[in-house]
Parts: sequence; structure tokens; C-alpha cells
Amino acid sequence: MKKTFTQSMAWLHTWGGLLFGWLLFAIFLTGTLAVFDQEIDRWMRPEVPVRDVPQAQAVEHALAWLGEHKAGEQPWSISLPTDRSPELVVSTGDRRHGGGQHLDPASGEPLEVRDTAGGLFFFRFHFTLDLPRDIGIWVVGLAAMAILAALVSGIVIHKKIFKEFFTFRPGKGQRSWLDAHNASAVLLLPFHLMISYTGLVIFFLIYMPAALNALFDGDFRAYAEAQHGHAEERRAPVAATAAPLVAMAPILAEAQRQMGPVGGLVIHNPGRSDARIEVRRVLGNRIALTKGQNMVFHGVTGEMLEGPPQMRASQLTQRVMAGLHFAQFGGYPMRWLYFLCGLASCAMIATGLLLFTVKRRRRPEAEGAVAAATYRFAERANVAVIAGLVLAAVAYLWGNRLLPAELAQRRAWEVRLFFLVWALSLLHAWLRPWRRAWREQLWSAAALCAALPLLSALSLEQPWNDTTRVLLELTSVAMALALGWTAWRSDRPTPARASLKASSELLEAN
Repeated sequence: MKKTFTQSMAWLHTWGGLLFGWLLFAIFLTGTLAVFDQEIDRWMRPEVPVRDVPQAQAVEHALAWLGEHKAGEQPWSISLPTDRSPELVVSTGDRRHGGGQHLDPASGEPLEVRDTAGGLFFFRFHFTLDLPRDIGIWVVGLAAMAILAALVSGIVIHKKIFKEFFTFRPGKGQRSWLDAHNASAVLLLPFHLMISYTGLVIFFLIYMPAALNALFDGDFRAYAEAQHGHAEERRAPVAATAAPLVAMAPILAEAQRQMGPVGGLVIHNPGRSDARIEVRRVLGNRIALTKGQNMVFHGVTGEMLEGPPQMRASQLTQRVMAGLHFAQFGGYPMRWLYFLCGLASCAMIATGLLLFTVKRRRRPEAEGAVAAATYRFAERANVAVIAGLVLAAVAYLWGNRLLPAELAQRRAWEVRLFFLVWALSLLHAWLRPWRRAWREQLWSAAALCAALPLLSALSLEQPWNDTTRVLLELTSVAMALALGWTAWRSDRPTPARASLKASSELLEAN
């Protein structure tokens, strides 16, 4: 530990930032991509047509297909087309993620849609790192605590933090990296603090289960009922008879009037007198996360059995914080704001990692063999984690277009391709000189991003018939320009680098 408090905070900021920085960059990059997870889904399932069809009509098509093919199974689940997703998906049983049958919303005909992990992969990687869920959540939670510590220690050690925000000296080597790190950190400091803290609040019952265990014996259902202010009504079982489902249009209209946009339905006991229809709202019409805030109707009479539950203050507070993290409110302007803030956060983490190696590049042997090996490893790891992860992400999109549609376990192969490219980037960074590895991986990622629209043109009959897909590919081209500029700048000699090279040549000549 250092002598003064400021020195201790500097030590914590430096080494905590290094040890968790690689993990945090992966979390922030995939979280930034997950802001548009449904739009990525839309791009990765080009067979799904974009139809302007009323939801009531789509529901009728879904019910007709379920009644014909799944009459003896229940519950029936129907995911309806929304502004962000044009998909009409039907399924039975307890399906949480993936699966189901895609239907054409206009005709009700089944669609042959490629099996893909979609944008959900980035979303799940963001909070589990593709590890088993219970383990991944704890690892990501530890990383969230680490970035909060890094942010607080950064505020402490930078006494002239606001002055440094207005200072940027390009082409100055180490000073330029420090200026870029400081500017991106100060500009988005409220965002960094908010996104890190709210990420922890989402899983507060996992991280701090003592109250749930003490008050409810670990029964989450009892906790949820207490938060809603009422216990679920226990109905005595009654003999059920065959009965047709009520017309869906009035139920959808009432649900939209009370809750806003509707995202789907779950129908329990369809075709029976005890049928119940649960209407799910679309996440995004308010800041508080509305997952689970649904309405229930009688499936035969259409009577409303349960309205949108009223949340207690404690639960509402947690839902607001979770909503701030997920950015489901505010429409596309808010999503683009979060996306840009996420990219700036990635830049802050990346410049901090690079600054660590830049500061120590000239004197690794002076601190011993172990320190020298650590710094060499950090240089290679920086290449693989920063440039390599970007390369793996765009390779994942390429895999969606190039892998055969009939390939068994196709979605798993998309994910395997992602990790394979990422692993190869680490091997490449280890075998090549670190500066060349940076340039080669950045140029490769830029080339793949720039060629993404061409890939769609060659692999699809109608590549640009959807505005959302076109915008995604234009964003990819913009990212290609940013990556290409970064690769080009990394190849230009700075005055400090030129001076060091000249000194080395002079020493060799003597």
C-alpha cells in the first residue's frame, strides 16, 4: 500500500483497472450492441417479412395455426409484431428463449426462418459472459463493483479533472492516451456511474438475498405477491367444459388503452370454459421496467380478471433503476444516445488499458523479469480483447449469412464462430509483433464491417427491403470508417516514437 491516500487510490485505479479492464471492455461492448438486440435479430432473420398488419389480425392467424396444429397442448404463447420486431411467433409450453414457429403476419402461413442466436447472444453475454447463468451473474457483478471503485478512485486522483477534460494533445504518445482517457471519463461520468450501479440493482436479490431468506424463506413468489400488495387469489377447481375463445380484438383494445403497446399473449386452457388470457405489454412505454406487469382476462367472457398491478414504492424504485439500465424507454432517440455513450465508455476502458502499457513500454526490465512478462502479456491481451473482440463480433454477423441454413445446431455454430475468431485473435496477437497485430486486426475488422452490405447483397434476393436492416448496415460502414481511421493513425509515427526510433538507430550506428 502507498504512503498517502491519493497514492493508494492511484494504485487501486491502475491495477484494478488492468485486472478488470479486459472483462469490462467485453461487458460494455456487448452491452452497447445489445441496445439494438431486436434490430440485430431482425437483420439475422431476413426471411421474416415486414408487414403493416393490425395486431388483432395477426392474433387471429396465430390462433388458427395453433388450433390446427397444437390443439391438445397448452399454454399457447403468441409474440406479436411490434415497432421494433416484425415477427409473429407462436409456441406452446414454457418457452423462454428461442424456438417456436414463425408465421407470416399477413397470411398466417408458416415461414422457414434460419436458426440463429440473434442479438440475444450479445444481451446474454453482457450479463453472463456466456458462462452458466448463476456463475456469470456473480462475475459480472464483481466487475461492476470494480468499475465503480475505478470511477471513484479516478475522481480522487485527478484533482484537475474538469480542466483536463478541455485538454487534448494529439500526437503526443502517452499524453494523448491520458487526455483521451480523461476526456471520455469526465464527459460521461454520470452515465458510467448510473449504468454500473443500476446493473447491480437489477440482480439485488441474488447479490443480497438475506432479506428474502429472512422474510419469505427464500420464496420469490411470496415476495412478488407482497410487493404487489395482494396475494394471488386461490380459486377452487371447477369442472371445465368445452367453450370457444372470446374475440381478441376487444381484449387487445382494452389492454392497449390501459397499458400501451402490447407485445404478446399467453392463453391458458384454450378451448375450455376456464380459459384465461394473459396480455403482455411491450417494454418501453415507461421508464420503470414493466416486465411481468400484465393484464388477465377470462378466455370465454372477456371479463378483466386482473388489471396492471400497482407496485409498491420499493419495487417501483428498483424497476425504475432497472429501466434506466435497459433503456427500453424513449424510443430510438434514447437508444442511439445509450449506444453512443456505450461506445464512448468502451473508448474510456480501451484507452486506460493502452495507457498502462504505453507508460511502461520503455522500462519493463527495470522492474524485474516478472513485471516485464506481465507487461508483454498485457500488450498482447489488449490487442485480443479490444481489436479481437470487435473482429469476433462482426465475424458473428458474417457467420449468420455464410453458414448453411440447413446446418444442424446452426445457432450454436454462430456462437462457436464468435469464440473461435476471438481465440485466433489472441493467438495472432501473441505470434505477431504487437504493433503489427494492432494494425492487422483493426484493418480486418474494418474490412468486414465495410463489406457487410455487400455480403447481404450477394446472399439475399432482396437485401435492402427493410429500413432497419439498411440502418444497421450503414452503422456497420460507419464503424468501418472509425476502425480504419484508428488503424491508420496507429501506423503513423508520432514525434515521440520517431525520436525513440532515431535514438535507437544512433546507438546501433555507434
